[in-house]
Amino acid sequence: MESELNNLIKLWVLTTFSLSYSYHISAKISKGFPRLVSIFPVIFLLSILPFNIHGFHLGAAHVFVLSWMANFKLLLFAFDRGPLSPPPENFILFILAACSPFKIKENSVKVLKGETPFQGNKPRVPSLILEAVNKASLLTLLFYSYNFKQYFHKHVLLILYFFHTFLSIQFLLAVAAIPAQICLPGVELEPQFNAPVRATSLQDFWGRRWNLRVSEALRLTIYSPIKTISSRVIGSRWASLPAVFATFVSSGFMHELIYYHIIRKKPTWEITWFFVLQGVLVDIEIFLKKKLVATEKFRLHEAISGPLALANIALTAGWLSYTQLLRNGVDEKVIKEFNAIVEFFKRST
Repeated sequence: MESELNNLIKLWVLTTFSLSYSYHISAKISKGFPRLVSIFPVIFLLSILPFNIHGFHLGAAHVFVLSWMANFKLLLFAFDRGPLSPPPENFILFILAACSPFKIKENSVKVLKGETPFQGNKPRVPSLILEAVNKASLLTLLFYSYNFKQYFHKHVLLILYFFHTFLSIQFLLAVAAIPAQICLPGVELEPQFNAPVRATSLQDFWGRRWNLRVSEALRLTIYSPIKTISSRVIGSRWASLPAVFATFVSSGFMHELIYYHIIRKKPTWEITWFFVLQGVLVDIEIFLKKKLVATEKFRLHEAISGPLALANIALTAGWLSYTQLLRNGVDEKVIKEFNAIVEFFKRST
C-alpha cells in the first residue's frame, strides 16, 4: 500500500510538471502542427505514467483521467479547441480543466476563464461530495454481498457486476470533479449521466445519456473532424455514418488500454469488438431512421425500442466485456483489493 501511494505521488508530481510545460510553453506556440509537436512528449508521458499504479481502482481511474481524457483535451488544445482553449488565466484552473471530467453550464463559463475563481456563495458541502458518499455506500454494500457470491447464480452475479460498473464510473467521475466544484464555488456543473435506463435507442444511449463527458470528448476529437471530411466525399446526409463508426472504434481502443492496465496480459481485443459492434448497430439505426422514420414509413414505439437497446447493450457487454474480466479473475482481484483497503484503515485507526 505504501509503495502504491509513493507511485501515486510521483505520478501527480510529473503530471503537474507536464501540464505546467503545456500551459506556460506550449500555449505560446502557434496552434496546429507546431503546438502538437511540442505537446506530444506530454501526451506520451501521460499515456504511460498510470501503468506504475497497479491497483485496480486507482490504476484504472488514472488511465481514464490522464491517458484518455487529459490526452484528448491536449490534442484539442494543440489546435486551439476544446475546454483548454483559450487557456484559463489561473494555472490551477488549467489543471482542473485537463484532469477533472467536468463541464460548467453555459451561464458560468466566465469562471472557467479565470475571471472570478475561488469566489462564490457562503461555504456549503459540494453536491458532488454527497453524490460520491452515496455511491461509495452503495459500492460498499455490493462488496459486502460478494462475500456470499458462492450462493448466487452466475446471472445474478453478472447483474451485480453491471451495477458495480455503473456505480464505480459514477463514483470516479464525481470524485474527479470534486476539486472543480470546490475551487469554483457558486457555479453549476453539467451532470455526468442523463438517466441511461430511459434511453429510447442505441443512438440516444451512447450519444445523449451515457458518460456525457466522454461522449463530448469523442465528439470533438473524432466525430466532428471525420464528419467534416466525410461530408465532402459522400455528402452531408450520410457523413455521420463513418464518423460514428470511427468514434466507436476509437472508444474501443481506449477501453482496450484500460483493460490492459486491469488485466496486464496480451490484449484479446474483445472490448474493442464490443464497441465496433455497437458502432455498426448505431450506424444501422441511423440508416433506418433516415430511410423509414424520416419518411413516416415505419416508427418503432419508444416503449419497445428503449428496452431492446438496453437488452442489446447488456447482452453484448456480458459476452464481450465481462466474460474477459471474469476469465482473468478481475472480480476476485477487486474484492481482494477492497478487503486490503478495509484492513489498512483498520490498522490506521
